[in-house]
Amino acid sequence: MTVSFEEYAALARQLSAQHRAGEQHAAAESARRRDLHAAVDYLQQRLTAQGQRLDQLGRAIGVDQPAPAPPPPPTAPGTGDGETAGAAGAPGRAEVGAYPQLAAGEARLALPTAVSPAGGGVPAQRAAAADPAVELELARRMADEADRHGQQAELLAQRPALLPTWSPLARAVAVYTGCGAAAGVLVLMLVLASGVGLVDGFTLGAWICAGLPAVAFFGGYLVLGRWGRPAMVAGTPPRYLPLGFLICFLVVPMAYCAYLLMVRGLR
Repeated sequence: MTVSFEEYAALARQLSAQHRAGEQHAAAESARRRDLHAAVDYLQQRLTAQGQRLDQLGRAIGVDQPAPAPPPPPTAPGTGDGETAGAAGAPGRAEVGAYPQLAAGEARLALPTAVSPAGGGVPAQRAAAADPAVELELARRMADEADRHGQQAELLAQRPALLPTWSPLARAVAVYTGCGAAAGVLVLMLVLASGVGLVDGFTLGAWICAGLPAVAFFGGYLVLGRWGRPAMVAGTPPRYLPLGFLICFLVVPMAYCAYLLMVRGLR
């Protein structure tokens, strides 16, 4: 059979086109693999950073972090020792197959089968392999969701347990005022005790002018240090000591004066 020059040229062009198409496909597949590896590395870095940040949050709130278990050695599908890859992982080994080895009486119930048109039972097809691009996109969305929840947790950790939505100044004023009011209640109790002769006038005056205001001041100082400090803020937040001292040493005598005015008003 004689091949003409035109037929030979057409065949050569066809082979050249197929060769170029193959090269283009190989280049596209190589680029896709590079993109997948870059996405995997980026996700790995994000997950590592998220794990470190979660450890910091756990230490900040006093949660002990368990020691991480060593990761299992990665085994690609179809490779390895054959214990996790099924029949494809260890061809020729009788103890490894696509389905678990069961007793003869259990095999009929356990093995999935698909009925062919001829009526013969054949093993069902395996699930199709997952698309790496789809799995990476799902992993990226989960990482984004984890970042969002992590940011919310950090915002919550930057707020103190006591009056979290208040400013530090307003919180300090409220705490010192509350401690001064509690000391004012004790002043009224001392006044009643003085009225029945259990406390003399000097002791009453000392507690009103110095003792109870100092107790209220140190009480507010300790409350702000214990419940007014955010978990994620380094150092000690301001406690406004001059302001607290002024509030406590004014509220307690004012409570005593208010009691005297109330008694005179009732008379």
